[in-house]
Amino acid sequence: MHAGAHPAPLDRATEDFLSVRPRLFGIAYRILGSAAEAEDVVQEAWVRWQNTDRAAVHEPGAFLTTVTTRLSINLAQSARVRRETYVGPWLPEPVDTAQDPQLGAERAEAVEMAVLLLLEKLNPVERTAYVLREAFDYPYDRIAEILGTSRANARQLVSRARRHLADERRERVDPATHRRLLEVFLSAARTGDLAVLEEVLSADVVSYADGGGIRGASKIPVVGRPHVSRYLAAFAPRFWPQADTRWVEANGRPAVLVLAGGTAVALLSVDVSTDGIDRIMWVMNPAKLFPYVESLTG
Repeated sequence: MHAGAHPAPLDRATEDFLSVRPRLFGIAYRILGSAAEAEDVVQEAWVRWQNTDRAAVHEPGAFLTTVTTRLSINLAQSARVRRETYVGPWLPEPVDTAQDPQLGAERAEAVEMAVLLLLEKLNPVERTAYVLREAFDYPYDRIAEILGTSRANARQLVSRARRHLADERRERVDPATHRRLLEVFLSAARTGDLAVLEEVLSADVVSYADGGGIRGASKIPVVGRPHVSRYLAAFAPRFWPQADTRWVEANGRPAVLVLAGGTAVALLSVDVSTDGIDRIMWVMNPAKLFPYVESLTG
């Protein structure tokens, strides 16, 4: 046998895998809310694909989607247990969708920070059904097959997830309004302007700071317009004078990267409805800021 004849099947296997890799990552990320965990799952799917009798697989994409989804559900179940011991509020790990436009490209559905946060309250199977349907438009038959359940149950899982999100989330605003409100909020937060803060925040706004235990991050969410505005005003003189800000994109929405001495210290994103800002999300855990740190040095 001449050199080079043998590796051909592996090349095909690699090609098949790479062609669906962005989708596999997109599914895993939406189920897990963590880019690092999603990468681990995709890596594990690759290992399994290499060890599979590929001649017996008619549709590599369908096979890999099923493997990735099931691995994600398993990891989500153990992640829930780990998150119970997490210090302070847990927020999804943001992804720089400007660097990775394909992540939001299939459909931007279920990639926003606030949606990923709300999906945390669902069990992993409900969350997965919702992701497959809303973000990737899979038919119910296919969702049922991936989850090993009936079509009727798959439909029920999706509608339960939709209902949960509808109960928790008011009508959204368009991207330009979202950006404008975040700009107004940022300048009011920096100056500690209570009147303006109270104007842009909804009555039952919640502010979450995910510091993973770092000093200075509030360990419990701050709830309600009066509390949140006073908290931000008190926080302003300590936090903002030595900070620089840079506009970035996080999970398909405008966000603000906060830098101190050239180091990324926080990513600020908000969820905005027709009532104003409903959720303020401060990602301060250094491990979760990694994609933005990379883009600063890159």
